[in-house]
Amino acid sequence: MHDAEGREPALGTHALRVHALLRDHYGEPPLKPQRPPLDELVLTILSQNTSDANSGRAWESLRARFATWQDVAEADTALVEEAIRSGGLAAVKAPRIQAIIRQLAREHGEPNLDRLREMPVDEARDYLTALPGVGPKTAACVLLFSLHMPALPVDTHVHRLALRLGLVPEGTSAERAHTLLEELLPEELYYPFHLLLIQHGRTLCKAQRPRCDACPLPRLCGYYASLAAQADAPEA
Repeated sequence: MHDAEGREPALGTHALRVHALLRDHYGEPPLKPQRPPLDELVLTILSQNTSDANSGRAWESLRARFATWQDVAEADTALVEEAIRSGGLAAVKAPRIQAIIRQLAREHGEPNLDRLREMPVDEARDYLTALPGVGPKTAACVLLFSLHMPALPVDTHVHRLALRLGLVPEGTSAERAHTLLEELLPEELYYPFHLLLIQHGRTLCKAQRPRCDACPLPRLCGYYASLAAQADAPEA
């Protein structure tokens, strides 16, 4: 029997083994601070294509410069760019953040996303991804971290590890990986699985020069198996 993607049911067991070994290696990940959904959305936008340290500085600067989200919406875009410059891509992120806040205020009288709490997860996801510049990963972060809804964000680390570990087919896009990974795991594991993959991606399974010698997953990793096969292949 296969799932809708034609994948073996054993793949779900494979995902559970990955989770268990990473949990044993790194420990149970702590809960992240639970912010209001609009706060989480803005912070996630600031985190795109930059480090946590840089996005954190941009967030603190933005909140120090403007007292309310309405103030951000009404400010000159150049001032918002200046406030978030440490996060990188300020010329893209500033107008995007302002457009979202303005749309929420226009549609609902005030800029917040509290209405998401009353929506089913799929409806909340659709609402978020209809906002300017909000893709599946950003929406999933808001759903998971702010609202504790069942969503599994796929960032660059999660996507890289999912491919290397064979959790998704070769060539699967990050966008498609959201759905495929959610199908493999029980909803209660979305939160720790996401954080454990990120920690592993930052610590050992890096994009360049992964530390396979220290990895707790060598027997589960297709990438490791391919490296071992290359090393054992006789020279031409």
